[in-house]
Amino acid sequence: MKEKITMKTPLVEMDGDEMTRIIWQKIKETVILPFVDLRTEYYDLGIMNRDRTEDRVTVESAEATKKYGVAVKCATITANAQRVEEFGLHKMWKSPNATIRAILDGTVFRAPIFAKGITPLVPGWKKPITIARHAYGDIYSAADTRVSAGSRAELVITGPDGTEKRITVKEFSGDGIVMGMHNTDASIGNFARACFSYALDLGVDLWFSAKDTISKVYDGNFRRIFQEMYENEYKARFEKAGISYFYTLVDDAVARVMKSEGGFLWACKNYDGDVFSDMLATAFGSLAMMTSVLVSPEGYYEFEAAHGTIPRHYHKYLRGEPTSTNPMATLFAWTGALAKRGELDGITELTAFARRVEKCALETIGDGMMTGDLALISTLENKKVMNLDEFLNEIARRVAEGK
Repeated sequence: MKEKITMKTPLVEMDGDEMTRIIWQKIKETVILPFVDLRTEYYDLGIMNRDRTEDRVTVESAEATKKYGVAVKCATITANAQRVEEFGLHKMWKSPNATIRAILDGTVFRAPIFAKGITPLVPGWKKPITIARHAYGDIYSAADTRVSAGSRAELVITGPDGTEKRITVKEFSGDGIVMGMHNTDASIGNFARACFSYALDLGVDLWFSAKDTISKVYDGNFRRIFQEMYENEYKARFEKAGISYFYTLVDDAVARVMKSEGGFLWACKNYDGDVFSDMLATAFGSLAMMTSVLVSPEGYYEFEAAHGTIPRHYHKYLRGEPTSTNPMATLFAWTGALAKRGELDGITELTAFARRVEKCALETIGDGMMTGDLALISTLENKKVMNLDEFLNEIARRVAEGK
């Protein structure tokens, strides 16, 4: 057997929840460990361990990413009231993704994974649409609370000199809810720069959408920073590259996207990017057919699966039933991280291995062997539906044979 590829620097490994936690382990055992002497610094971001550590493990994993530069993250549960009751949690912990993104202050880039026979649900889409999601602030790090009837909610800004500015949000005649959220010029600037640079790297047009007609100050600030940076730093470079930048309202952007042929980078605020990336993933094939990487201004990378923890399949797994669960997004998170680690450490073998795994996975689907979700939408005539283990074993076989 060929000697395993040696790593110099560990990956930060962030384990997750439910079915994706099972997929995570199976990918390691079947596709990676037979070929790579894997080095990771492990953090268990499963919901119970986050609860036990009062979410310190999430912060520690993000700090480790700063230390080592490259992380790979499994999908995790974001607790709601139902999950708090289900797991007996101490509190409704915040989204681990939001915590990590706030610490790294990066931009999430998501793009569809193209495979033979998987055609977009929107017939006009001929080229990939890449989503750039601002990964800081907004509702993911907001403060919110319930409000009793007769209360007055105010936005209070205390200046550096101690002076206060008060803005009435709402006089509540009945019970209700209120939220306060924020962003920073520095983070928005980092987001804009990442988007302009990524568009140049891809050689595609950049769209940015928000709702400054309604949110005149908040969204207006995003629009202003993007426009000023474009005019001062990127306009000449875009024109030389033959690509363009434009801003439009988010509702107009959705209409334009549906009528487009694709082939552009769509920059979105945090929540918009969260929603639209799932929409694009489904329209291009499957929620499990999208790559996702968080890139920080300092050059830290966190690769992840863009979808959730697949609880329905997990309950089937717990009953001992085989599942035809699509592991592609999680697999490509691992390969993306390994390829980047190889690139940064100068280990060409490691990067080549990661790309070979991706090639074998896509060829497996292209040859008609796939999971159930893809079989439903594949246009190939002869298809074989495989369970999770069969699919991963087939990919590993092809990798071992050097296909």
